[in-house]
Amino acid sequence: MEYSIGEFSKLTGFSIHTLRYYEQEGLIAPERNSGNRRCYSDKDLTWIAFIKRLKDTGMPVREIKHYAELRAAGDSTLSDRMEMLVQHRQALNEQIARLQEHKIKLDEKIEFYRNEIECVNTKGAGYPAPPY
Repeated sequence: MEYSIGEFSKLTGFSIHTLRYYEQEGLIAPERNSGNRRCYSDKDLTWIAFIKRLKDTGMPVREIKHYAELRAAGDSTLSDRMEMLVQHRQALNEQIARLQEHKIKLDEKIEFYRNEIECVNTKGAGYPAPPY
């Protein structure tokens, strides 16, 4: 199926301005019809969804652009693209681990406050304020 830029914008959630910017940066390359208007396909939908996923997982636009250049170069770059994704996954796993550590510490602090509040409510006021 073919989509105009307006239809594609609605389907993807990206503004027309963003789609034009992505095209200018070489991230997407829609076909053109006889009137030189952009025509997006289902293949473009799949690709833009992947771009969105890369952005949502913290890959910088310049790296996404490099990935898009490799993709456009064809199958000879399959290993390079895979390696980029392996490295990105490793960075994402490290970020997830850091976030899990932060969550554990927040859970501990929340539990501390629950206990303190319970003590105050059952024994009355008079306890010093926690240091932080």
